[in-house]
Amino acid sequence: MSAADSSSSAPHGHVQTLYSEHHRWLQDWLRRRLKHSGDAADLAQDTFLRLLAPAAAGDAPSAPTGALREPRAYLATIARRLLINFLRRRALEQAYLETLALLPEALAPSPEQQLIILQTLQQIDTMLDGLPAKVRTVFILSQIEGLTYAAIAEQMNIGERSVKRYMAQAMTECILLAP
Repeated sequence: MSAADSSSSAPHGHVQTLYSEHHRWLQDWLRRRLKHSGDAADLAQDTFLRLLAPAAAGDAPSAPTGALREPRAYLATIARRLLINFLRRRALEQAYLETLALLPEALAPSPEQQLIILQTLQQIDTMLDGLPAKVRTVFILSQIEGLTYAAIAEQMNIGERSVKRYMAQAMTECILLAP
């Protein structure tokens, strides 16, 4: 193997070493938090896939995996972020299913429509999560609660001009983040 081949596969080698040394620990760590071994196994795999994704795209790894002083802390940080997203998606799905259960059967969407709606809700949740807190609050108060800009300004104790600026920022971010 040439030096060029060796350096291009180095990130994969570091991830393989991390995987073999810490996969079981990470899976156990996730299982204790989730109380479900299948979900823990999936999130552990996703954690290591996150490490491989930049290397597979030809980019530098997301961290110098070969020089990690605290590999478990690094893996736990990635896994914790994935876990938070997983739990948020699960709560969103549960709330949607509870709402569906309240609908008369004749008004219930088809299984295909339900899946599309759920995926759309998850995309919206992801977009909102990426917004700064004040921008997200203004957006929700305007678009979900239906408040006027003046009412939002009064409720948040900010100027109406700030509300307009936050709404413009939210709309721009949502357009940029849309698939």
